[in-house]
Amino acid sequence: MKETTNKIHPGNIVITAIAVILVLAGALYIIQYWKYSQRYEKTDDAQVESYINPVSARAGGYIQRVCFEEHQLVKQGDTLVILDDKEYRAQLQSAEATVEDAHAQLTVLTANINAAVTGTRVNIDQIKGAEARYVQQQQDIKRYTNLVKEEAATGADLETVKARFDVAESDYSAAQNSLKTTEARIAELRTHFALLQADIKRKEAALELARLNLSYTVIRAPYSGRLGRKNILEGQQIQPGQPLVSIINEKEKWITANYKETQVDGMYVGQPVDIWVDAKGGKVFKGKIMAIAGSTGARFSLLPPDNSTGNFVKIIQRVPVKIAFEGQDAATVVPGMNVTVAVKKRS
Repeated sequence: MKETTNKIHPGNIVITAIAVILVLAGALYIIQYWKYSQRYEKTDDAQVESYINPVSARAGGYIQRVCFEEHQLVKQGDTLVILDDKEYRAQLQSAEATVEDAHAQLTVLTANINAAVTGTRVNIDQIKGAEARYVQQQQDIKRYTNLVKEEAATGADLETVKARFDVAESDYSAAQNSLKTTEARIAELRTHFALLQADIKRKEAALELARLNLSYTVIRAPYSGRLGRKNILEGQQIQPGQPLVSIINEKEKWITANYKETQVDGMYVGQPVDIWVDAKGGKVFKGKIMAIAGSTGARFSLLPPDNSTGNFVKIIQRVPVKIAFEGQDAATVVPGMNVTVAVKKRS
């Protein structure tokens, strides 16, 4: 009888070798990952963040021109939207005319005050003249009274002198009253002057507001960045406070990494971080921790969980950690990109 010999097929040898290599590679990967996890705290629950603010209208009106395109890079102060400003220019001209009229009234009032002050000097001179005549007539009465007693003058002469005294006394009193009237008039004019000055300040404030409203018809970029979607068209009516377009601050980007609560122990502000952006392949970015949240992310949610309701299920919480890029690394990433971050543990 012939003896049967068992031969191993060459294909089986290759498959076995590949299987062994895969097992060894997997074991090596597991060992390396275990070693890495012993040295670093890693999470892929992280995204690139940036300030994305809406550019809002501060004045209402019809859009005359839209000066940007979607996702355009703009610099601070670049014109984005121009509104029809005819109404605002008319309001400005009206406010300017009102202020000019008030200043003209103030000029006239100042001239009236100066004239009244000059009038007081005339009144003072009139008082001095009336007083001199009054004193003279007093002396004439005494003199004629003595002359009548000595029969050197008649009673008619004395009556004439007394009449002239009454006239002088009346003139003297009238001059004094005229001075008081002029002084009261000056006080009234000065009060009106103060009120008119306050009214001018109010009208100048309205003029400045009209200038501001006119300037608001040109809407500019508040800072340098990249614009979002274009949702407005020329001829569209907008209202004050209406958002027109969003702008992304390209100069300030960071990462919010949500670490498990069991991972944040030992982390500190300023700690170096390795960053992998999914969209950038295997490139390693450098960063550092800027801040560690004072509570878990669940506490910042609109409806924080209440474990006292009786249906408690223990879930590992996440603590947000703010990480800043170092150097110019952030220039090539876009807000919302997924990233993986690793923080070296303290030895």
